[in-house]
Amino acid sequence: MRVGTFVLAAQFPGQGQGEALHRAVRSTEVAEEAGLDSVWLAEHHFVPYGVCPSAVTLAALLLGRTSRIRVGTAVTVLPSAHPVALGEQTALLHLTSGGRFTLGVGRGGPWVDLEVFGGGLAAYESGFPESLDLLMRWLREPAVAADGDRYRFREVTVVPRPDELVGGDPTGGGPGPEVVVACTSPASVRLAAGHGLPMILGMHCGDEEKAEMVALWRRYALEAGHCPDAVADAGHVSAGVVQIADRASEARETLVKAMPGWLKQGLDAHVTVDGSHRAMRDPVGYTELLCSIHPVGPPRLAADRLAATAERTGIRRFALLAEGSGDLAGTESTIRRLGEEVLPLLV
Repeated sequence: MRVGTFVLAAQFPGQGQGEALHRAVRSTEVAEEAGLDSVWLAEHHFVPYGVCPSAVTLAALLLGRTSRIRVGTAVTVLPSAHPVALGEQTALLHLTSGGRFTLGVGRGGPWVDLEVFGGGLAAYESGFPESLDLLMRWLREPAVAADGDRYRFREVTVVPRPDELVGGDPTGGGPGPEVVVACTSPASVRLAAGHGLPMILGMHCGDEEKAEMVALWRRYALEAGHCPDAVADAGHVSAGVVQIADRASEARETLVKAMPGWLKQGLDAHVTVDGSHRAMRDPVGYTELLCSIHPVGPPRLAADRLAATAERTGIRRFALLAEGSGDLAGTESTIRRLGEEVLPLLV
């Protein structure tokens, strides 16, 4: 089982943005010290829900600050990025880190980001498949041309080639960088499966829903002609929340006190690109849901919940949000206890 942290760089009420980013950097350093497998970095624009606007840029910094832990994006919003530019950045980080970088991509939401970065609503509603196809061709082929609805250009040479890694131990099933896709619907599951790419499944999903999406992915991947062994061994990632304390009530109370204020402030700040109203989750109810389905409590309870999710879904990789207390010391404590007290129970 491979357990890592999920870093939002969340700005809690009363905190500065620099404070949130410092906590993100420090928590990654602690995750490596604690023996965790990976850190996954979220990307958001113009909202305090998460103040990291470029997961790839933060990943570059953290790869330089660490020596062993994998660093991934969860996710880079593909409709707001040029697939070729992102492919070049991915190849650069893959090669210079010895294969420790994972690119996670997703469709994002219908937010004002699309207006600011020029993609428009079409990039969100229909452009994701074209962007993902172009990105994957860039990471797998020596030269690439494009003749799609959004991207058109003559053939150019891929430099640097991501398959020219010297040393390292990439885990993406080949010499190139690992790519995973955030999936929230059958359409995105089919798209990821068609490319043979593992999924990142959100923290709002329970085990039953995640198991159904894994089963659907397997069916689509086999229909697309992917090797049965590769399909069976796909490294899907389950996102969740973690809070370790001596008592379950203490861990839950910490999150219920801190997370709703951050969620309300962060989620309410989202602005749709077309001005339409989007209903947001009830912050208290959502926090209580997360506490009930994820490793929130003492080490044994946390280990049992992770093991149960792995058994029910077949997913054995986890990206766990440890900053739900909004406090640097509390975040560090949960990460250290996750590595020192929970991981040994999962062996």
